[in-house]
Amino acid sequence: MGMQCSVCEKKPVMGNQKCYRGKAKYLGGVGKKITGTSRRTFYPNLQSIRIVREGKTVRANVCVQCIRSGKILRPLKRKPFATPMV
Repeated sequence: MGMQCSVCEKKPVMGNQKCYRGKAKYLGGVGKKITGTSRRTFYPNLQSIRIVREGKTVRANVCVQCIRSGKILRPLKRKPFATPMV
């Protein structure tokens, strides 16, 4: 699987990049003019992290929006601290 989120299936999408010239109207000019457009690709912000999937810890490419929204479960790095039984 190439550049794709393992959780939400987000992939690169195509769009346009526009070139402008001129001075903005609010700065006293006659307005910005588009002088050219070219195709470009918008890539998702993917991070390779460890997640818990079906009870196992696996490494997966996950977009940052899924990480921040809590759609994934991160594994515990160590067991929580417990006082010893005396």
